[in-house]
Amino acid sequence: MAQFDDGITEAGDDRARDLIHDWNVVEARSSRTKPIEFDDETLRDGLQSPSVVDPPIDKKFEILRLMDRLGIHTANVGLPGAGPRAVEDVTRLCQLIVDEKLSIVPNCAAQTHENDIRAVAEISQKIGIPIECCTFIGSSPIRQYTEDWTLEQMLDHTRVASDLCRQEGLPQMYVTEDTTRAAPETLKALYTTAIEHGARRACVCDTVGHATPSGVTTLIHFIQEIVSDTGVEDVKIDWHGHRDRDLDVINSIAAVEAGADRIHGTAIGIGERCGNTSMDLLLVNLKLMGFIDNDLTLLPEYVRTVSESCEIPLPRNYPVFGPDAFETATGVHAAAVIKAFRKNDTWLANRVYSGVPADEFGLSQKISIGPMSGRSNVVFWLEQHSIEPTEEIVSKIFDHAKQADRLLSDAEIMQLTR
Repeated sequence: MAQFDDGITEAGDDRARDLIHDWNVVEARSSRTKPIEFDDETLRDGLQSPSVVDPPIDKKFEILRLMDRLGIHTANVGLPGAGPRAVEDVTRLCQLIVDEKLSIVPNCAAQTHENDIRAVAEISQKIGIPIECCTFIGSSPIRQYTEDWTLEQMLDHTRVASDLCRQEGLPQMYVTEDTTRAAPETLKALYTTAIEHGARRACVCDTVGHATPSGVTTLIHFIQEIVSDTGVEDVKIDWHGHRDRDLDVINSIAAVEAGADRIHGTAIGIGERCGNTSMDLLLVNLKLMGFIDNDLTLLPEYVRTVSESCEIPLPRNYPVFGPDAFETATGVHAAAVIKAFRKNDTWLANRVYSGVPADEFGLSQKISIGPMSGRSNVVFWLEQHSIEPTEEIVSKIFDHAKQADRLLSDAEIMQLTR
């Protein structure tokens, strides 16, 4: 297949300013300067999806390695309190981090119960590395009413859990489930107690996907005030979102802009009900917005590996990584991409009809042939496949495509060239 060189990549920033008027940056919405951390929940919260297959350990190893290579900072590797298989998998994943000297740091979920926390501590002591303990408790009035909890009971669980984490040498992230529907006075009491007893991360959770971007901003600012009022330094704030209203990525961006330190997500958004924040799409958007500069060319492999390992088919129109994301057959659109390639300019080809530059994420444009295609599509396709575009072959494929009710497959086109 013919290849095109990009001779102008180094001047990409200048060209973008000259050729694209970006209304997204005319007035910057955030003055954030501190780095963003990422916590990947694929191997814990992601596997709570009703549709996934819990993959074998060798596939989990592969996924964890990809997280590490993508520059993701921490990974939730499971909930040891769930049972023997969880304990075994968490232990082996933590051992892999040690054996292969990965940069990614493990954490584990735990209820605010002694047994759950001790299960994490035992693995930490066995492997010989700190494991962040993510202790969670429901916080909304609807959950309190359902469970018949009093606030004093919740505070007692919080104190016991935080004290035990400190005694066992486990860094603690204190998680209030359903934070986005919890009362301010309850949140202040819970977070203040946890921080005073040793928690150094406060995780804000949109457990049922209730939040909107403005609500996220307001809530993060409120939690920042709670943290500040404790007088304890170096307490960080996490955001954990869900996609029940399909606001997962935009809510996470709002959390970044509001000053959250770490954002949680899962590959292709797998998770409870409709899923979690899509880590892959979050990374894409934050890179395009200039918040991060990670090399994300391994994202397609990360997405594909999780899709295949968990047996979750990727929709064809899934943004960026779905098969349709960079494929076009429509005459006007395809013609513009082809003209860019004719200029020997892949930078241009990846941007003239795409808001996401395929090359930045290890992908490329694909020109196809269908009933809406022009003859230039046919000529280009043939050239890309090292076939001489004679008038006879071009007309034969073009006429066939005009009678079709869908795009022609590569196999169908090849058959027509014979």
